[in-house]
Amino acid sequence: MERKLVIAGSAPVPRGNRVEIAQARADGEVVAVHDLDRGILRTLRELPRDHVDLWRATVRDCAIVETARGVRTTLTVIAVDAAGSAADALSEADAAAAAAKAESDRWGGSDRPPAETTERFW
Repeated sequence: MERKLVIAGSAPVPRGNRVEIAQARADGEVVAVHDLDRGILRTLRELPRDHVDLWRATVRDCAIVETARGVRTTLTVIAVDAAGSAADALSEADAAAAAAKAESDRWGGSDRPPAETTERFW
């Protein structure tokens, strides 16, 4: 679902970056934008955690306009499905684990034949 957010302040976020949006429950105003890819948090207003809704999205477009009332940022975002993101993260983790195992097998000598064990006499 594509949404357009108007933020009273400068909050430039590059196209394609993942963001976490904090919106006030009372009026729906954006109170914080956290750019997850760059690790930058822009807090516009402080609110208690229980008065805020958090959701994640991917930025499609960002426009910053200077008006007589101050700077205004318009973010066009697509909300991210949390279940789909978790499934993607798990598949990427599985691929990374398989790659690490292949690398350790290559460097760890798993291709060598095992040493012969000598027979023990008691």
